[in-house]
Amino acid sequence: MRRTRPAAAGDAPRRTAKKAASAGTAKKAAAARPVKAARRTGEPPRKRPASGGPRKRPPQNRRPPRQPKVKKPPRTLKLGRPALRLRMTFGVMAFVLSLFAGRLILLQGVDPDSYALAATKENTKPFVLHATRGAILDRNGVPLSVSEDAVAITADPTQTAPVAAQLASLLTSKIPGTTYAKFYADLTLKKRYVLLAHQVSPQTWNQITAEIKKQNASIAEQNKGKPAEAKAPLLVGLFTESDPIRSHPLGSVGASVVGVVGDEGKGLAGLEYGLNDKLSGSDGKAMYEVDTKGNKIPNADHTVEEPKPGVSAQLTLDSDLQWFAEKRIEEAVKQWKAESGTVVVMDVKTGELVAMANYPGYDPNKPLKGQSLKNNALEQVYEPGSVQKVVTMAALADANKISLDTKLEVPGSITVQRRKIKDHFDHGVLKLTIAGVIAKSSNVGTIIASREMPIPQFVKYLHDFGFGEPTGLGFPGESRGVMPPGDEWPELTRSTVAFGQGLAVNAVQMTAAVNAVANGGIYVPPKLVKNYVDSNGNDIANPSGPSRRVVSETAAKEVGTMMESVTADGGTALQAAIPGYRVAGKTGTAQETGEGCEGYCKWATSFAGFAPADNPRFVTYVVLQNPTNGRGGGFQGGPVFRDVMSYALQKYAVPPTGAKQPNVPLTW
Repeated sequence: MRRTRPAAAGDAPRRTAKKAASAGTAKKAAAARPVKAARRTGEPPRKRPASGGPRKRPPQNRRPPRQPKVKKPPRTLKLGRPALRLRMTFGVMAFVLSLFAGRLILLQGVDPDSYALAATKENTKPFVLHATRGAILDRNGVPLSVSEDAVAITADPTQTAPVAAQLASLLTSKIPGTTYAKFYADLTLKKRYVLLAHQVSPQTWNQITAEIKKQNASIAEQNKGKPAEAKAPLLVGLFTESDPIRSHPLGSVGASVVGVVGDEGKGLAGLEYGLNDKLSGSDGKAMYEVDTKGNKIPNADHTVEEPKPGVSAQLTLDSDLQWFAEKRIEEAVKQWKAESGTVVVMDVKTGELVAMANYPGYDPNKPLKGQSLKNNALEQVYEPGSVQKVVTMAALADANKISLDTKLEVPGSITVQRRKIKDHFDHGVLKLTIAGVIAKSSNVGTIIASREMPIPQFVKYLHDFGFGEPTGLGFPGESRGVMPPGDEWPELTRSTVAFGQGLAVNAVQMTAAVNAVANGGIYVPPKLVKNYVDSNGNDIANPSGPSRRVVSETAAKEVGTMMESVTADGGTALQAAIPGYRVAGKTGTAQETGEGCEGYCKWATSFAGFAPADNPRFVTYVVLQNPTNGRGGGFQGGPVFRDVMSYALQKYAVPPTGAKQPNVPLTW
């Protein structure tokens, strides 16, 4: 129960008035307060007391008095220290100025040329200056492969696009092999340079330029009196670059040796490929300032790096003899229905290859579609057959295992490690001299003689004669042949190799081996490039490889005498004899493996010989691969040898010695 203080005298009126005033105010506030509170709390509004007296809010529900907002003072710019700002400003300025100074020193002092070049690069155009490719000549200077002037036609499509249709029609009519659509597409490309045609003859280009001038004159006449926007554009935008073409004046003569050059001016086969670095030289280049249309600016600065011409190669081949040998082997291949044929002619003393003929051949001036570009004389290997007996007998004679007085009893067959080996003809026991073994080409007699020599010694002789080794010509694609590995051969291997099977050779290898016998026992490495000729006509020597003695002179002469009996009465190659000359020779017939069959199913027939036999000048070797119309080295290779050797002896004016052929007995 709340206690009240009694009113003091004099206070009543004053308090009554205050109460009355506050009562009026309270009434007004009371009318609105319950509704507001209900809205805040979600409770229904309370009814005012019936008495109508003022209602006091409990202390816990009273809102605290609002605090007056304190105004923040306005922001002011704080000024830093002037000295610090000044130092920072000067530092930044110094750094920027140092960058400019460094760049200036770099441009003008360190590397001014590269920047000057970069500055003009956008306004310059490079032009390739093609080097003149060296020629390939025969031993007498007759050209076998030369470069002739030609051009590559280029275009600036930014100029040709408006007249692409007319130019494409013109080019199509003058340059076969490229369609109108291709020319049109190239002439409208989004670029400044395009190559349209390779190796166009000067005559063709002159015809094109003459037609352009004619059409432009007509267009200019039609444009007279027309406003600029109605004038037809002139034919412009075609240019040329030097692009020499390779020509072979003698056509197919020596083609398999010389080889061919591709569209890019690089050798693809033969000596064109093998000697490409020497023949091609080094291209030069020129940088010209050009206008906005890509045209050279007259009298403007330009730089030129002159091309370095290639050297020419003078071969040892005689183009006349080469032509004759190619024609003769072609006849033989067709006559005996062989797959291919080869003739090699070598100078006995120098080792120079005077002819290296192959058939089938090709004409490099004509399109080559599916034709073989191989030089079979160096790239094809085969078993040499009985021509190998020349080397076997030379080795035996040098080791004093045989002589012209050697007599052998030769049965019809012999068994070696359970394999029966026979001669090419049936016979009983024959009493043959060693010359008779060669003259009759007896496999059995050769095997009997070869057993006198230890196998390692025999293998060494074969290596000395060049078998299993490169010839040294460096011809691309040349095969080194096949020799059984090591020198501990089984008896069967020694026996078969002795008469020409069980090893493989190329034609030049076999020619060089026989040439060693003709040259008195001295092996001379074959030579194909006689010398080089620079752009000033000066000769550059091409040294030959070192010679070596492989057998004694006496042994070589004895084997030469044995070989003479081959072309005499009783021998296997009477067809190889040359009237008036002493001729030494040896036939060969070897079995070969082939595709589509097991074991031996093909043949290689051959004949090798030299003349004059008593003073040899040339060795000639003939090979026919797989003749199907007969088989025999004597009657197939012998006539080709006779004709080619006769041509060579006559051309080089080699007279007969006048000596008579020795009468060497073949039997005893």
